[in-house]
Amino acid sequence: MASVSWTVTQEEIFSEIRDYCGRHSKTAKNIFVRKFLYVFTCEYCFSHWVTLVVLIVSGFRLLYDNWLGFLAAFFVLPWLANQWMSVYRRIRVEIKYEKAMADEITDKPEIK
Repeated sequence: MASVSWTVTQEEIFSEIRDYCGRHSKTAKNIFVRKFLYVFTCEYCFSHWVTLVVLIVSGFRLLYDNWLGFLAAFFVLPWLANQWMSVYRRIRVEIKYEKAMADEITDKPEIK
């Protein structure tokens, strides 16, 4: 769920769709259209919809084997997915920072 949400809302492969949805989520006249399109630009929002689809298809329940298990899974799974995405984003930022520092060090002329 986290990987699907991240890929659709953050990665370059979906950038054209995301840009289209972002533009039209601000300019559409119908509030339902605006909200629907906004979902594709927000990883937190999109993760709930991905979770809903996964729960319906898989029939997964958390702790209880009734609607309470469905409801618990609906809130717990996106929370876990978003925690994972936060860790992933943090690691990516640290890797980019370290690469930029290494590039800066290797590009400087040596002082003799």
